[in-house]
Amino acid sequence: MSGIAKRVKQRRLEKGWTQKMLAAKAGLSLPSYRRFESSGEIPLRSLVMLAFALDMTDEFETLFNSRTYQSIDDILKAELPKQRKRGYKNE
Repeated sequence: MSGIAKRVKQRRLEKGWTQKMLAAKAGLSLPSYRRFESSGEIPLRSLVMLAFALDMTDEFETLFNSRTYQSIDDILKAELPKQRKRGYKNE
């Protein structure tokens, strides 16, 4: 989480924006944004709003994508687990 916060801060600084400017562009309160930069904690909705403000939404497209392989050997080495149709029952 802190790594994401560092990358967002870096992008903010590249654009020359203050914390206040980015918070306003993302529709967040300044204290909420400051907490994110210092602790890395933020609700998902707020993180998405920051991504829109920073024009970084493409990064969400690759989140949780299926694996990509570089060669046939990579495919053969990978153990593909059986695809479950539903989650486990709580016992």
